[in-house]
Amino acid sequence: MSEPAAPQPWRRWAIAAMLFLAAVLNYVDRTVLSILAPTIQSDLGIDDAGYARINNAFLVAYTLSYILSGRVLDRLGGTLSMAGFLGFWSLANALTGFAGSASQLGATRFLLGLGEAGGWTASPKIVGRWFSAAERGFVVGLYTAGGTVGATIAPLLSLWLANAYGWRWAFIATGAAGVAWLIPWLLLAPRDRDGGSATTDVSATWGEVLSQRVVWLLLVARLLTDGVWYFIQQWFPKYLAAERGYAQQELSIMWMIYLAADVGLIGGGLLSGWLVARGRQPAAARLAMMAVAAVLVPIAALIPSVGSREATIAVAMVAAFGHAIWLTNLTSLAIDAIPPRLLATSFGVIAGGSGLGGIAMNMLVADTVQRHSYAPCFLAAAALHPLAIALLVAGLGRRPR
Repeated sequence: MSEPAAPQPWRRWAIAAMLFLAAVLNYVDRTVLSILAPTIQSDLGIDDAGYARINNAFLVAYTLSYILSGRVLDRLGGTLSMAGFLGFWSLANALTGFAGSASQLGATRFLLGLGEAGGWTASPKIVGRWFSAAERGFVVGLYTAGGTVGATIAPLLSLWLANAYGWRWAFIATGAAGVAWLIPWLLLAPRDRDGGSATTDVSATWGEVLSQRVVWLLLVARLLTDGVWYFIQQWFPKYLAAERGYAQQELSIMWMIYLAADVGLIGGGLLSGWLVARGRQPAAARLAMMAVAAVLVPIAALIPSVGSREATIAVAMVAAFGHAIWLTNLTSLAIDAIPPRLLATSFGVIAGGSGLGGIAMNMLVADTVQRHSYAPCFLAAAALHPLAIALLVAGLGRRPR
């Protein structure tokens, strides 16, 4: 991939900062529900099976949006697409505060998923356009860390808003914050020179995208591993409440797990970028860091057997740290390996594996918890990253370059 022509350095890093803030908003908006789930389930009369269906409504829309949002990016470019996606999901999140039943809650989460996935498709395209190969790992880690910063903030912010004003205002207020983000973004971010209708004649075709081996390999890798991260977000707070005796107010402890993920996201990107700067091929540098992650995440299998609350959180922090290293480098690998013209659509297809993995996770976890306990879920999570890195190394190792 050739080095991109870039605007002034200050403006490029302002773009990176805005992508970080967009990811913060993205994860605040999606995480509020899991933190306030006990209160909302009680208020609206929703059982755990209903809670799983609501999460799956989000993930079905999220998966569809991932696959289709690349076509929007090809036509509008990264700047306008990001603005449209973020404005849409912010409105959907605010509407969640007006839900009066499980079906209405599921509908608003479906709309949230339609918008949120587009933000994660737009960001790699913007990074690939304006940042060099040595910079991309850090920038991807930075904006992805925004997601875990958002998830870190969400427990404190949502619990404070719910206690002060009621749970509905936690959604309305966080949705309104997205509108404020749009103003500096539209002022700072340059319009893509290759965005808009003028380039539709060279947009990626589905045949070109689906003929790339790397797309299928990364899709399978995300399908296998992203369910672990969705489990941490959507079910681990419920595990802490059900199995470890945490009261809802105490679930703010989740900030420690998300902080560990922040360190992994930025550190994993910096380290792979350092390897690239020292002469390693970008793909080899990303895979090396992903192999480290595949050693760390399986420690999650110990969670059901540790004896104290502190040890439970510590083990979960190591697993989150490892998955964060994995995710930063998987995204950077996609940016490095896929031609720019194909990147938006290709990344949407790859990320569709994330939604499919999350849907499967929700269905399996709900059934397993109801029939048995959370313990088999942690054991299953321990096998997924090692399996995925083995598939990637085997598949990419057969590539001529």
